[in-house]
Amino acid sequence: MSKVTWKGSVLLGPIPPVLVSCGTMDTPNMFTVAWAGIINTHPPRLSISVRPSRYSYELIQKSGEFVVNLPTQSLARAVDWCGVKSGRDVDKFAEMGLTALPASNVACPLIAESPVNLECKVFQVIPLGTHNLFLADIVAVNVEDSLLDQSGKLHLEQADLLAYAHGQYYGLGKAMGTFGWSVRKKSIPQKSSYKKRKSTAKKRNK
Repeated sequence: MSKVTWKGSVLLGPIPPVLVSCGTMDTPNMFTVAWAGIINTHPPRLSISVRPSRYSYELIQKSGEFVVNLPTQSLARAVDWCGVKSGRDVDKFAEMGLTALPASNVACPLIAESPVNLECKVFQVIPLGTHNLFLADIVAVNVEDSLLDQSGKLHLEQADLLAYAHGQYYGLGKAMGTFGWSVRKKSIPQKSSYKKRKSTAKKRNK
């Protein structure tokens, strides 16, 4: 299989185009971040990479708080629009018809229409060049109860989440497997006790 080699670039995909809310309930703001990811399990931590020139950067730097809101396919237009418009000029919540809800552990709002909201508190900022990396603790997670079954298990596959790759937005496709399925041993059906006794009797009579 032949390859063409290019110089180094940020060609990584798919990635989650998350809506990050910041500011306060009185002056809420949100913007789109494509460069976001989990960086640690215990304690739960994530990162978002933001240009210092963005209006939201100032708000996060001042408060040390933000919320990562997972977008659904129905929020695709809002995700794109909030990535090209500035909160300096417009009220993004009002323009997109989205609802700001109070968070439990931070002063900035949640986006009600997002099925999952991760409340975050910044513990470190790393200057990288064009972007600065906010490292944050995930201090609370808010989940839409319609995604939980009777036992409380989360079915995130029902949320119709959005993905982004090379300038295009995509809905997630069909599931290909679950974590660990490639090494999981197939269960062997156990014989009934009657069949076991019959098999043992045959062996004895041989």
